[in-house]
Amino acid sequence: MGAGFHPDLSGRENIYLNAAILGMEQHEIDARFDQIVEFSEIEKFIDTEVKHYSSGMFLRLAFSVAIHTEVDILLVDEILSVGDEPFQRKCLAKIRELHDQGKTLVVVSHDLDMVSDLCERGILIQSGKVAFDGPSKDAVERMRRS
Repeated sequence: MGAGFHPDLSGRENIYLNAAILGMEQHEIDARFDQIVEFSEIEKFIDTEVKHYSSGMFLRLAFSVAIHTEVDILLVDEILSVGDEPFQRKCLAKIRELHDQGKTLVVVSHDLDMVSDLCERGILIQSGKVAFDGPSKDAVERMRRS
């Protein structure tokens, strides 16, 4: 998440750039722009170059752009490790909403409770190799034992 963002561009400019990279057209970005900014909760900094953003601000914006695009598969890599607890809850609710819409989510996380609650399938990787591939609850159980 956030690949394609340019540090010398503002948050506003990066929304347009990244959304275009993800396949959105100008009119679609225009229509969703306010929703993207509102979800990210960085309205005051939207015209600031992203190189001045904290890592949390950057990930908020990147996540917000990604979830407002029409993709079938979304990679979510440790997003819930950033931001305050209310923002994390908001992200988790959005992830559940996307799941309920039939979207495929690839979730990379060390939060075993979230993985167990959210995911149907779990893949445990150890030393770069697949050690387990099956129901998420079984993957979490194996992870807790290791």
